Amino acid sequence: MVDTSRAPRAHWRPLLSHLAGLPADVMRRRSAFVNDAIASDGVSYNVYADPIGTSRSWELDVMPLVLPAEEWRMVAAAVAQRAKLLDAILKDLYGPQTLLAEGLVPPALVFGQRTFLWPAHGIVPPDGVALHIYAADLARSPDGRFWVLADRTRGPAGAGYALQNRMTLARAFPDAFRDVQVEHLLPFFSALRDTLTKRAQEHTVGRVSRPRLDDEAPLAVVLTPGPYNETYFEHSFLAKQLGFPLVEGQDLIVRGDKVYLKTLRGLQRVHAILRRLDDDFCDPVELRADSALGVPGLLHVVRARNVIVANALGSGVLETGAFTGFFPAVAERLFGERLLMPSIATWWCGERPALDYVTSHLDELVVKPAYPSIRMAPVLGHTLDAAARRELVDRIQKTPHAYVAQEWVRLSQAPTWDASTSGLVPRATTLRVFAVATPDGYEVMPGALARVAPPDGDVASMQWGGSSKDTWVLSEGTQGRPLPHTKRARVTAVDVSRSVVDIPSRVGENLFWMGRYAERCEATARVIRAALVRIADASPDEQAALATLEVVARSLDVTTPPKDAPVRSRGDAFLAAVWDKEYTGGLAANVARLVGAASHVRERLSIDNWHILSKLGARMPTKEPQLGAALSTLDEVMTTCVSLAGFAMDDMTRDESWQFLLMGRRLERLAFLSSTLGNVLRLQPNERPEALEWLLEAANSIVTFRARYRRQPELLPVLHLVGFDETNPHAVAFQVRELVSSSLRIVDEIGGDPVGRSLAALGLELRRCPLEGFEPEEGPEVERAAEALGKLLDRCERAAYDLSDEAHRRFFTHAGTPVPLGIEGA
Repeated sequence: MVDTSRAPRAHWRPLLSHLAGLPADVMRRRSAFVNDAIASDGVSYNVYADPIGTSRSWELDVMPLVLPAEEWRMVAAAVAQRAKLLDAILKDLYGPQTLLAEGLVPPALVFGQRTFLWPAHGIVPPDGVALHIYAADLARSPDGRFWVLADRTRGPAGAGYALQNRMTLARAFPDAFRDVQVEHLLPFFSALRDTLTKRAQEHTVGRVSRPRLDDEAPLAVVLTPGPYNETYFEHSFLAKQLGFPLVEGQDLIVRGDKVYLKTLRGLQRVHAILRRLDDDFCDPVELRADSALGVPGLLHVVRARNVIVANALGSGVLETGAFTGFFPAVAERLFGERLLMPSIATWWCGERPALDYVTSHLDELVVKPAYPSIRMAPVLGHTLDAAARRELVDRIQKTPHAYVAQEWVRLSQAPTWDASTSGLVPRATTLRVFAVATPDGYEVMPGALARVAPPDGDVASMQWGGSSKDTWVLSEGTQGRPLPHTKRARVTAVDVSRSVVDIPSRVGENLFWMGRYAERCEATARVIRAALVRIADASPDEQAALATLEVVARSLDVTTPPKDAPVRSRGDAFLAAVWDKEYTGGLAANVARLVGAASHVRERLSIDNWHILSKLGARMPTKEPQLGAALSTLDEVMTTCVSLAGFAMDDMTRDESWQFLLMGRRLERLAFLSSTLGNVLRLQPNERPEALEWLLEAANSIVTFRARYRRQPELLPVLHLVGFDETNPHAVAFQVRELVSSSLRIVDEIGGDPVGRSLAALGLELRRCPLEGFEPEEGPEVERAAEALGKLLDRCERAAYDLSDEAHRRFFTHAGTPVPLGIEGA
């Protein structure tokens, strides 16, 4: 930031000038804004070495890193050259292997690691590109020179985080961002989108170019391991940004020589896959047999040149740091070029001279794992005592091929905001720079993910507890680069007509279950709250009502204890249902299921929707709360569920996925109301009146009842309101009517025969069900009517679950007849 005379460097002056004109506490307030925005957006990352836990919020420094345009030109040229080189090396290693034959690359380095995929040898990428997206980790030494620390070729993480950082900081400093004239990042993502879709449009089969048919628009997807991956937020964020479906391995299926996406409308061919899954996990048939994350037969489709996989399967072989020492000679051999940016001096211990050098110069080196599959923090040799040094040398000598050592270079430091001192402090910083293949060569993102070492560390890595910065590359012009919409082709009427998105079956299924769990959480919370309120009230009437509530709660599994659990008192059982996930029908377990289902469709949810859900999961108690705290939790759960219902009704597009979300809600509410009302009818005649008020509370109909009847609850009006009133959204008849309509709408949109056919007949029976039998206060006539209605409600409950099973068979499962790979017509 400053030169040797302690004066601000020229490229920092515009930002510093802007900050100098702001109030004294602006950085503190902007830092708090950044932290709140990160939490609100749900940006997260798993940190393996963090002593406070593996999952935490993303950390973004409020102070950006500013780089001048002329310096960035050199960085971009060097990264683009390196991407071109690594792409050529990949195609050679999986093709003619000329570099091995000529001795430019040691065969042991390639064939000695499991990231070299033998089944992928001989496969020619359909579009001629093996490395569609590349990232280089760069370090700048105190003298200002950049060095390459590592190459990321498998599925480089961080570009999405870089864009998220930019969006957050641009909101924190909108005036500064405009005045400083920073290069935009969006053109890079536009180029990535175009790279996949256009190359999929134009890719060849064999040597003959086969243009897409008009009705076969290319489909690209983002393949993720799932929500438990450390960078799942980025997978979801990228899918939204690129407009690609986010899929898991189970969403894709191979038929013949092609790969398809399972959608609610059937199978849809996939032409390009942007993978965030490690190479060997991608295909359990030919690669890693124990992988449950991949797509069986995917490598066969790649071999048939019917799908583009970015990056090519097997590209992880170049992520070992041991390769970097051989790149200069390879660049001279392939392109007659010298590398524009050197790698930091690296020794692969698999070669005897390098091993001897490393063990004798350990104080000057940083020891790292040679292969990405090895989890190990970098070890700085000069920090080791004699015993630790001997232990490390012993480990290296036992498996020398598993280690590389790099020259230890003191990293340049960037100004970083320190909240504890409310000032700027220097921290070691590295950059991850991204490049994407385009028809004109590799285009480098005009920005980077800057990674900042922790206060007591010399290693800048998110996996080992560092934080991040936004990187501001200054524009050479007055406006920066044009935004994507000024460069891309305009949308045509044909494009608009095709704009209906086919929803992956897994997305429809998770939204269906999200609707069910949201409704189940609300119903469970209302039952528990009704119980806890009566536990707090010691009056005899309330205790009598509580006894009936306890019977019904057990029948709903709300208070069913785990196996071999000690017997709890009535109050403790309801409290346990609030926090203990071992109570599988309780609130805590169902909230966890709700958040889990939502996490699988995070890219389909608005930021506000996800924020409410994630906050709910984080605020659930983890130990038994006091009665007052439990009631507060229940209130918050019900408020969240009402908010989710509002998002569903007013914030979502009315496509098939919305229909299934709504079907899940209605179906679960029908099952709950039918079961609860039926259980109340099965109570003893003298117990039934005590249950009517809490039944209205559980059915969220107490306000309506009081406004309509202005009297204490009686059986007949309560039955009508909760069972038969089609204007009450919390009545059995209302759910049946809406489910019939919803099923018909789904069939109209997707096609096929109607589902849930029994519901229409049940709706007719509910309309015709006589209520006169409930007019007497008690007696045999009332009991006969209660028995008959109880049986009808049982059928309604069974119909709800039958509809769930039918929806799964019909829309969420695509089980075809197994056939050998390469055979069409499955």
